[in-house]
Amino acid sequence: MIRAMYAGIGGMKSFQTKLDVVGNNIANVNTSGFKKGRVTFQDLVSQQMSGAATPTDNRGGINPMQVGLGTSMGSIDTIHTQGSLQTTGRDLDIGITGDGFFIVNDGGQSYYSRAGNFYLDENGDLVNANGLRVQGYSVVDGELDTNTLGPLQIASGQLIPPQATDEAQFKGNLNSETQVGETVNVPYPVIDSLGNMHYLELTFQKQAGNEWTVQAGGQALGNVNFGNDGSFVAADDMTVNFNPGNNANPLNIELDFSRMSQYARNSTADIHYVSGNVDGTLESYSISQAGEIMGVFSNGEVRLLGQIALATFNNPGGLSKSGNNLYMVSNNSGNPQVGLAGDGGRGMLTGASLEMSNVDLSEEFTEMIVAQRGFQANTRMITTSDEILQELVNLKR
Repeated sequence: MIRAMYAGIGGMKSFQTKLDVVGNNIANVNTSGFKKGRVTFQDLVSQQMSGAATPTDNRGGINPMQVGLGTSMGSIDTIHTQGSLQTTGRDLDIGITGDGFFIVNDGGQSYYSRAGNFYLDENGDLVNANGLRVQGYSVVDGELDTNTLGPLQIASGQLIPPQATDEAQFKGNLNSETQVGETVNVPYPVIDSLGNMHYLELTFQKQAGNEWTVQAGGQALGNVNFGNDGSFVAADDMTVNFNPGNNANPLNIELDFSRMSQYARNSTADIHYVSGNVDGTLESYSISQAGEIMGVFSNGEVRLLGQIALATFNNPGGLSKSGNNLYMVSNNSGNPQVGLAGDGGRGMLTGASLEMSNVDLSEEFTEMIVAQRGFQANTRMITTSDEILQELVNLKR
């Protein structure tokens, strides 16, 4: 009877813990990025009443006789199944589809989270609801620096300086039936180092055969040659030198004619691409599935401002919960494997959405009923054992 009492006590403690976990799951049914918990039980060591015996010539074997001493908790697991995505329409809400965690940092410690409700502070830093800075890769000299993990910034009114033109690509057709000596003029814009726009003009002059001379300001720069089928064959290396005359740096513009043709139809030669840009300020931004933060500037430029990083773990169930929708690395989680979304098994990002809790209320209420009945059954076991002990005490009367 004493063993039964202690088994009942152990069962009550285990089911009480299960009710605590179920209650926490239900309380967080609407917590973004929350992952539900689960309790598993295991039996305690059994008391040996008699051991097993091997078979003999005259008798068969005998099984051991053991009395169990109750139950205990086997584990409290965090179930990292995918939560459903809810569309919010807010630019800085980001949901993860697949594996991976956002990385946030308080300056000395990194944390990991599935909750993607982010904000901008007064400095333009991307932060979570508790002010921890979201980590990712920044753009250095126009290129994404994937070697350095750090905070991301989307500064309102961010300025990009003017960039001078250093390349011009031309496209279109030069009429093969043009008479030798006749010309085709193609105007094109360029930008100086101060952000001023200037308009220059190239002149194509037909030569014998399938050759054209390219001129700028009346000065011959070189020749462009086409094949008998009208396709581009080759062109001399040509550079237009232009001095804006307004204290800006002189321009040295390399010319590219590889997209041009010479067919027997009207000349449609035109500019295809001109490098450089005027200055502009950041007007809006968007976040792609790969976590790229693309800024749209007032001069029409769309530029990469940074890219959000994700971390995966060999054992995400080993992460330690630290509150505020955050996890920390533990001795059994493994080290974070940091990289870009969609790379190395990491999930993709969905903008203007949040991952909801993976708690299923119907499942949790069922588990709550099971835990409640299990707790009641164990209390009944203690009551029954107490009644039997009372009968033993009353034997002396």
